[in-house]
Amino acid sequence: MEVEILHGPGSSAARVALGSGETLTSEGGAMVSMSGDMRITTTTMKRNQGGILKAMKRMLSGESFFLNHFSPGYDGGEVILATTLPGDMMTYELDNESLIVQGGSFVACEEHIDVDMSWQGFKSILADDSMFWLNLKGSGKTIINSFGAIYPVEVDGEYIVDTGHIVAFNETLNFELTKAGGSWITAIMGGEGLVCRFKGQGTVWCQSHNANGFGSSLGSMLKPR
Repeated sequence: MEVEILHGPGSSAARVALGSGETLTSEGGAMVSMSGDMRITTTTMKRNQGGILKAMKRMLSGESFFLNHFSPGYDGGEVILATTLPGDMMTYELDNESLIVQGGSFVACEEHIDVDMSWQGFKSILADDSMFWLNLKGSGKTIINSFGAIYPVEVDGEYIVDTGHIVAFNETLNFELTKAGGSWITAIMGGEGLVCRFKGQGTVWCQSHNANGFGSSLGSMLKPR
C-alpha cells in the first residue's frame, strides 16, 4: 500500500494505491473517488465480521461507526480519501505497537491493523461524551487527519495539551485529566478548561484548531431559521 498526501496542509486528501490482494480499511464516508473495479465491504469491525443492523445499533449508542474495506481488481487500483473538516493529514507506520487516535482523526489503515473501538481510557473521564477514542494495534500504515495543522510533540517527562487539540499519542505515555490553571475559576475564566497531562516517553500529535471551539464560535454567528 502506497500513500500520497495531496493538497496539504490546508485541504489535504490522501491517494492510496493498492496492489492486487491488498485491502484498505477506512472510516465510513471518507472516500472521494476510486478505481472503477474497486470492491467495497462495509462492516462494524474487521472485514467479514459484523452486519448492518449491528453497526446501526452501535452507532445509535454512540460507541462506534461503520468501516469500509476497499479491495482492488487484479491490476490494483487507487482510492482517494478526505475528511469533513479542512486540515492536514499524515501517515504513521505501526510496528507491532498501539496508537491511540481521536475517533474524528482516524481516516484509514491497512487491513491487518486492529481498530479497537471499545478503548475506554478517555471516554470514561472526558466530560464531552461526543468524543471517542480508538486504539489502533498491530503493524502497518495508518492515515490520520487533523483540524488545521498537525504537528508532533516529543514527550520526555511531562507535557500538557488541551483535550480539544489532541489528535493521537503513543500508548507508552501515561496521562491524567486536570484543570489548566491553579484553580477551576482560573481554568474556566481563562477559557482553557480541561487539559491532559502526559507523562513518560512518547509522541503526542496535536492539531492547531479545536473543532468544538470552532463549532461554538460559528454557531453563535448563524441566524436562527
